[in-house]
Amino acid sequence: MSKFVDKLQNLSKSSASPIGFHPSIREPKGSAMLLIAGLSGLEVKEAKSVAGVNVDTALVLNQNFDTNMVKQMIKTLGDVPLGVFVKETSEEKVNELVDLGCDFVVFDIKAPVEVLPKEGMGKFLMIEPSLEQGLVRAINSLDVDGVFLGCGEDSFITVEYLLICQRFSELLDKPLIAILPSLVNTDVLSKLQEAGVGGVVTPTAQPSQTFVELRKTIDNLPQKVERKQTKASAILPYYGGDTPIEEEEEEE
Repeated sequence: MSKFVDKLQNLSKSSASPIGFHPSIREPKGSAMLLIAGLSGLEVKEAKSVAGVNVDTALVLNQNFDTNMVKQMIKTLGDVPLGVFVKETSEEKVNELVDLGCDFVVFDIKAPVEVLPKEGMGKFLMIEPSLEQGLVRAINSLDVDGVFLGCGEDSFITVEYLLICQRFSELLDKPLIAILPSLVNTDVLSKLQEAGVGGVVTPTAQPSQTFVELRKTIDNLPQKVERKQTKASAILPYYGGDTPIEEEEEEE
C-alpha cells in the first residue's frame, strides 16, 4: 500500500472518538493534519531540504518534471514518500512512475479512465474550487484515495476558499488536502482543520526551517473532532389561514 495513503487512513482513525472511556489508558497523540512538502521537481537540493525534517510526504507540482530528476529525488528523500502531479496523464506514464518508485500520483479530471484501476500506488484527484458540487459528490464513486483542492488564482487563503473546503469536505467521504498558495499561520491552519482539511501542501522552494516550524505548528493543533453530518430536510409549504383554536371543555 502507498505510505501516504496509510498515513491518511491513520489520521482518520485517530480523529474518530472511541466508544466508552478508559481512564487508565491514554492513546498517543497523533498529528492533527498531514504536512506535504511542495516541490518543483527541478533540483535535487529541494529534496535535501525536505529529508529529515519530519514531513509526511512530498509532492512534485511541476507537470514538466524530468524522469531522472524524480528518480534522484526518491533516492534523496529516503523514507519520505514522493508523489507526482501529472495533468492529463497516460497509463504508460503512470506505469513509468510506478517503476521509478513513486508512492502516489495526482491527476486531474481530464485524465484517461485507464489510470483509475492502476494498482501499486496511491491515486488522488486534483480539483479546483470552481468544480460543480454535483461532480464533487460524484467523486465518492471513483476508485481514488483522496482529493487535492487547488487554490485557483488567489495568492492567499480567502474566506471563500475556506467555505469551499467546508462544503467539499461535507460532500466527500474521502480525505481532502488543500494546496496552499502561500505560507500560513496557526490561525489559518486551525481554520482549515475545522473546515475538514486533512492535509496541506506547502508552496515550492521552501527552506528546511520552514518545514520544521510548520511541523511544530501542526503538532500543536488540537485533535480533529468529527463533525456531525447534517441532513437537509424538506420544508413543506403551509396552506390555510389561522391556526385552529381548541374547543373549550364543556363545564359539568
